[in-house]
Amino acid sequence: MEDSRRRDIALFRYGLIREAADPDLTPAERGRLVRDLAAREHRGPDGQWTTVGRSTMDRWIVNYRTGGFDALVPAPRKSGPISDTELLDLAVRLKRENPSRTATHIVELLVTDLTDLAGRDQLQQVPSVRTVQRHFVRLGLNVRPDGRPPEAFGRFEAATINDLWVGDVAHGPRVGGRKALLFAFLDDHSRLVVGHRWGRHEDVLRLEAALRRGLASRGVPKRIYVDNGSPFVSHQLARVCAVLGIRLVHSRPGRPQGRGKIERFFATVRSQFLVEIADDQLTSLAELNRLFAAWVEQRYHHRPHRETRQTPLARFTAADTPQVPSPEQLREAFLWAEIRMVTKTAMVSLHGNHYEVDPALVGRRVQLVFDPFDLEHLEVRLNDQPFGVAIPHELKVHVHPKATAEAPDTLDGMDTTPTGIDYLALVEAEHRQATRRSINFADLHRDDETDSDNVEVGR
Repeated sequence: MEDSRRRDIALFRYGLIREAADPDLTPAERGRLVRDLAAREHRGPDGQWTTVGRSTMDRWIVNYRTGGFDALVPAPRKSGPISDTELLDLAVRLKRENPSRTATHIVELLVTDLTDLAGRDQLQQVPSVRTVQRHFVRLGLNVRPDGRPPEAFGRFEAATINDLWVGDVAHGPRVGGRKALLFAFLDDHSRLVVGHRWGRHEDVLRLEAALRRGLASRGVPKRIYVDNGSPFVSHQLARVCAVLGIRLVHSRPGRPQGRGKIERFFATVRSQFLVEIADDQLTSLAELNRLFAAWVEQRYHHRPHRETRQTPLARFTAADTPQVPSPEQLREAFLWAEIRMVTKTAMVSLHGNHYEVDPALVGRRVQLVFDPFDLEHLEVRLNDQPFGVAIPHELKVHVHPKATAEAPDTLDGMDTTPTGIDYLALVEAEHRQATRRSINFADLHRDDETDSDNVEVGR
């Protein structure tokens, strides 16, 4: 590990624990502070957002108190080149040490070990997951530790609409010279696409844009099932679900069961929608989002699903009309929040900005609630109760670091002029004609029943 990288790691550790290492803090105050730090994401020395466990921070605090800043610097560790045979032997030892370890997990252990020992130059020598799996098969190590056969997973389907939404992100074409990404949420029971959004970044802002659209038009689900990608494990998404009473469920690493329906939907998107779009054929994401919305509403939602034998729209609207949240509820859910300690001068800091709060809050941990694109206006809450607003004293940053300089609609070019495509432009025109009046779920259901005898949908 190079000296500069080791110093960067030490600076990251110091910046994380410097407040908690204050000797004037009581054990209770320090415990609350460390627990709060462990519950949040932090930008690591490599620029990636990460979390740090409480026990790790406790160890760093002890090291800093006994040895100062130098005690936070990782010790240099060196190793010569490692052969493929040695790595496979190490993989076998890891498997025999704990038979429950999968080949994927063991490769991750090898990568982590090599990064610590010899730096990133050795990573190209790590065998692939498939190579490790084949090696385990040859040695008879690919059996379950209890001797039982592998699990068989049956088909699962939610009992009713809005019982379960499944969310994920897929890669799409290049638009304006940059890759486009699709965030989408699918209702598990009906296969209806409840929310979607094309963007340029795989971040929580684009995820929120897709989810907010679904909540505003399709109601609030009981559960949302997602993977462990960084946007899906963010505390912003957790807050949205907490405010609206949604249970957020993450799939276990290496066990993606339950997301098959949305993966199948992404395959349909590629074969029936993206097949009509070449890389850089479109110049703006605004056009891509409009064309996609038209295709979803006018084609996908009206084609009978091969498993349910019903169209997604018919199956979704067959149930009672869902209750959508009010604009006030949506606004509250999609505000961001961070915890801060009020100083003796009745000040709080947030990403380099300093604010004045009610003097009665001195020494208390308060919640700052805000729009990530407007750090000038912060609401102050104590134990979830309103406690006035934070008055800006020194503003250096106007946008949250995890947000971008512009809101997604502006950043993703939603105001640019469309160019038009033959097939998809026709679908868009049809969608525009169909949505001239306001949409009502009951009306959609009646229209579907009325037109089902006259229109052969999806051909």
